[in-house]
Amino acid sequence: MDIPVIYGLLLPFAGTCLGAACALFLKRGLGDRVQRELTGFASGVMVAASIWSLLIPAMEQSAGAGVWAFGPAVIGFWAGILFLLGLDHLIPHLHQKSRQAEGPRTGLGRSTMMVLAVTLHNIPEGMAVGVVYAGWLAGDGQITTMGALALSLGIAIQNFPEGAIISMPLRSEGMGRARAFAGGVLSGVVEPLGAALTILAAGLVVPALPYLLSFAAGAMLYVVVEELIPEMSQGEHSDVGTLAFALGFTLMMALDVALG
Repeated sequence: MDIPVIYGLLLPFAGTCLGAACALFLKRGLGDRVQRELTGFASGVMVAASIWSLLIPAMEQSAGAGVWAFGPAVIGFWAGILFLLGLDHLIPHLHQKSRQAEGPRTGLGRSTMMVLAVTLHNIPEGMAVGVVYAGWLAGDGQITTMGALALSLGIAIQNFPEGAIISMPLRSEGMGRARAFAGGVLSGVVEPLGAALTILAAGLVVPALPYLLSFAAGAMLYVVVEELIPEMSQGEHSDVGTLAFALGFTLMMALDVALG
């Protein structure tokens, strides 16, 4: 596997690890305002990445279908939505600030289910990076090295707050620093693993690239709407989450246009 690809796959995971490291250095948990800002920022990055790095390229690659060029994007998008919806009902997990776990009943502890919740929404991010790099390795002219790097970098940036958002509450739950850090790191392991598996199946991926790009977009947007936006809006009214969303969206949009 090429060195640039390895770096591209590891960048998002590095972002998660750096964010999780907050549990090693900060004594107190993140305040409500900070959590809203970080969650809003991550949401903005994911929405912009879904549009510019995934959905638009998917439709561009289907341009030969004429007026039906949107078809693969629509089909892949809904497949991604339904895939995450299925995982949401099959895997026990607990969202931030929620008292009741989702998915099947289980004897898993609160901390474990919190890690599983973040792991769930890291799956589409890993797939998105893997699909883009698989397309680049296959010589798809519409996917450039810098375009793939822009997606990896954008997800790495939004993974930093995600790593902090999962590790610091684990500290607040009474978990030791090292274990809270490990929990944050484990939640991001699925990203490089999923991306690597996608690339290994590149021969199968490339013919279906428009569908898979939009599949990842649908899965990411499901996470944003189902989990992140409600979290940044909970509690006393505040505009910080919305403004942070706009900042994350702008940053990812600029990265994709400038590097892509």
